[in-house]
Amino acid sequence: MPELPGEDDGLAEALAGRKVLVTGHSGFKGGWLCLWLERMGARVVGISLPPPTTPSFYEAVGLDRLIDSRFADIRDPEALGRVANGVDAELVFHLAAQPIVRRSHRLPAETFATNVTGTANVLDLARAMPSLRAVVVVTSDKCYDNRGWSWPYRETDRLGGTDPYSASKACTELVAECYRRLWFADPEGPQLATARAGNVIGGGDWAEDRLVPDIVRAASNHLPLFIRNPRSIRPWQHVLEPLSGYLLLAARLLSNGRASFSGAWNFGPSSEQTVDVETLARAIMACSRELDLPIRFGAEIDAPHEASVLKLDSSKAHAELGWSPRLTVEQTLSLTAEWYAAYLRGEPDMREISRAQLAGYRGLRSSTGREGLRRCA
Repeated sequence: MPELPGEDDGLAEALAGRKVLVTGHSGFKGGWLCLWLERMGARVVGISLPPPTTPSFYEAVGLDRLIDSRFADIRDPEALGRVANGVDAELVFHLAAQPIVRRSHRLPAETFATNVTGTANVLDLARAMPSLRAVVVVTSDKCYDNRGWSWPYRETDRLGGTDPYSASKACTELVAECYRRLWFADPEGPQLATARAGNVIGGGDWAEDRLVPDIVRAASNHLPLFIRNPRSIRPWQHVLEPLSGYLLLAARLLSNGRASFSGAWNFGPSSEQTVDVETLARAIMACSRELDLPIRFGAEIDAPHEASVLKLDSSKAHAELGWSPRLTVEQTLSLTAEWYAAYLRGEPDMREISRAQLAGYRGLRSSTGREGLRRCA
């Protein structure tokens, strides 16, 4: 997709030159966010653990050569404070987390320590920064008390969770709300918002127990793809879609009248882009020869419970932020497959490939659609 200059000039103008702290920058979403911020001229510091996987988006694009990259465990407030010494950010994006549902069943205490106590540590760090104007805490659609509804969840729906990951994300929202009411309540002072998105896909994710990374691993090892729950429905979206929402929300929190933009926000795909696991897997494999492989189905013994239906209502973000998804299903799948196919072919400059995809995305106007589930352009 060629870049069409000027489509998000207002966003770039709001964030260019800003001092920005991103926690979780070594992860998939955090890495793409840092690449975008750097491209807009922000001065970015990243704090996280080292990349959680090998390979990683962080290493593929050489993110350490683009931003000020620092490593610390957010569960340790002293280590966090030492690494953040001298950081006085105007804007903080908090993405550092233990993000894997099945890992949370194996390590529940670690999950709560990272996602809940770690969030409090980051917010304590942020509120002590003299230049701070805004914080965006990224949680998850799984923060909602999932009733198995066929209709989407809204920001006013009840929080909760029956697995450690979901419960920890609900707790993260409660921690953020507590800080917002006590220490971010001055309408003239720094503002705090939370952002809830669904399952994201895109180039550079190698996390465990995620559909697209599982496809890529299977393809690279010439193995069939194993799918546990082919009928599970998720609000799939390209990683750049929610990130555009986070950036737009941050720009509003930095603007005049910013207090009206604090609180919780959903950033999910349109209903036309919410499909089941098998449909998405077959569609993305049809986009590239490198990703074409057989599928095997079967339930695992003693597998943890996973909700079958989960959708988000993003009408608030559409009405009050002017945000809506830009990509069709076809474009989401094509971009994802294109990135991984280039990586598997051994393309030498994944940074430029990533920047080209980002430039193309920034040039698109909002659009939705269901086309592309059978084939890719």
